Amino acid sequence: MRATKRKRSTIRRSRGEVAFSIFNYIFFIGLCIVMVYPFWHVVMMSLSSVEATAKGGVFLWPKGFNLDTYVKVFKDPSIWSGYFTTVVVTVVSTFLGTLFTATTAYPLSKKNLPFGNILLLLVLFTMLFSGGMIPGYLLMKNLKLIDSRWALILPGLISAYNVIIMKSFFQSIPESLEESAKIDGATEVTIFWKIVLPLSKATVATIALFTAVGYWNDYFSTVLYINTKEKWALQAVLRYMLTNTNQAMQSAGVTVAAATNVTAATIKAASVVVATVPILCVYPFVQKYFVKGVMIGGVKG
Repeated sequence: MRATKRKRSTIRRSRGEVAFSIFNYIFFIGLCIVMVYPFWHVVMMSLSSVEATAKGGVFLWPKGFNLDTYVKVFKDPSIWSGYFTTVVVTVVSTFLGTLFTATTAYPLSKKNLPFGNILLLLVLFTMLFSGGMIPGYLLMKNLKLIDSRWALILPGLISAYNVIIMKSFFQSIPESLEESAKIDGATEVTIFWKIVLPLSKATVATIALFTAVGYWNDYFSTVLYINTKEKWALQAVLRYMLTNTNQAMQSAGVTVAAATNVTAATIKAASVVVATVPILCVYPFVQKYFVKGVMIGGVKG
């Protein structure tokens, strides 16, 4: 047989479209640089020598490669206790928050739910108004949760915004699937666990990522509710290091006489890297679900 050549159809673009595409590339490349470079600069500073950081000559690459700062940081017991608290709080909060968000959004997505509009209005009301810091503290105090890790978990367990996103996705699932399951004798609980949730992996992953990042970066709850330093979250430990550098250096075992390869600036930089990198490593595993989940969540209002 005679081989046929494939003809590529070329669509000629106008000068305006070409200029707009070039502008988009330049704009987003510049935006990425503006967003990524500050963190990159902190990483390079944490890996540089004392002389380079003192002179302020660290920009794109480390000068005088040095890991002594990380050795000192990881010798600080507050870093490890902060990691333990943050990991426990993040894992428990992500699991419970995603579960309760899904179980709240599923009934609200049903048209035949009694008083459904009123319940949805109450959920939306929490997006506009909150009890405030002092009533929240008094509530935790009356529940005897002050200085307990549960005080870091419970206050922000369910977000009205996440409920709306998941409710919108549940409404986009064809009702025929649920009707077929009911004909086969499935209950609402069975439909939710075996049909609805498996179809909602993208949205569930998105909500889980939002929740995990929010709890990982939270430090104010620790300042408000936790008194014992051993129960501080990692971000609160980082805040303490950034605002009390001398005490943080002493806690890491750095004395004035021994601080030849470590300075306050490198301690701060290494602490930021140690607190930030773990949550960044989570994103690649949920990236394929994240973009799809955000787009699907806005199908219906």
